[in-house]
Amino acid sequence: MAKELNEDTSFKLSIKTLIGIGFAMATLISMYFMLQADIAEAKELPIIPPDEVTRMEFQMKDQMIRNTIMDTQKDVQEIKKSIEKIEDKLYNR
Repeated sequence: MAKELNEDTSFKLSIKTLIGIGFAMATLISMYFMLQADIAEAKELPIIPPDEVTRMEFQMKDQMIRNTIMDTQKDVQEIKKSIEKIEDKLYNR
């Protein structure tokens, strides 16, 4: 048998439940307003096109690539020396 909901129907809620519901509502409302503030702040920021590379960024990337090339060159030289030592041992030079 199903119960009908009408004016005489009552619900029993404990104080813990009411506090929990209030806390959850306050949390959701504060998150909403924080999100709105973040959106408003993002709208005010200057728009920098993603395709535009700044001079400083280009210089930093260029320097990083040059350093990587130099490190790789040093590694190749060390590997060549190691190969020569291995060949010397292998062929009794």
